[in-house]
Amino acid sequence: MRIVAGRFKGKRITPPKGITARPTTDFAKEALFNILQHSIALEGIRVLDLFAGSGGISLEFLSRGAEEVISVEQDTALYGHLQRTARELGTPNWHAVKADVFSYIKSDRSTYDVIFADPPFDMEGTESLPALIRESGLLAPDGLLLVEHYRRLDLSNDVWFDVCRKYSNINFSFFTPRSELP
Repeated sequence: MRIVAGRFKGKRITPPKGITARPTTDFAKEALFNILQHSIALEGIRVLDLFAGSGGISLEFLSRGAEEVISVEQDTALYGHLQRTARELGTPNWHAVKADVFSYIKSDRSTYDVIFADPPFDMEGTESLPALIRESGLLAPDGLLLVEHYRRLDLSNDVWFDVCRKYSNINFSFFTPRSELP
């Protein structure tokens, strides 16, 4: 896994051996951040990375100037990896949280400019993430929710849904808050 652009461009991150996480491919990550850099300001934003895994998405945001990134990961080995990587890179604005994402969503009282969720493809409850984020108040009124998911999952019936970008078997669904819900 490598960092695609920004201050850490080209830096290789090696996740722990034997993990079950599925890091976002460099191809999909590069495509996603090309879209993001042309649609929102990435510098100075607060990001919540849910199901952070090996931290590739968190690091892309940090590399591009995010003010703060909170990475939530339940797996002990991956959580330790996130902490070690943050120390190695000297990123005091990167905070790893070891927690179940669904519990974390209910307990966090902050607001974020971008929330990125990359749940395991076979995890039940992925389709409920946009509604849970909406009900939690975690997303800023002008924020962006991104959900990475397997191509067979359709999230387009959510009231905040904007668009789905497809990259082979990986889809990125984009959601933005609406002031008036139907």
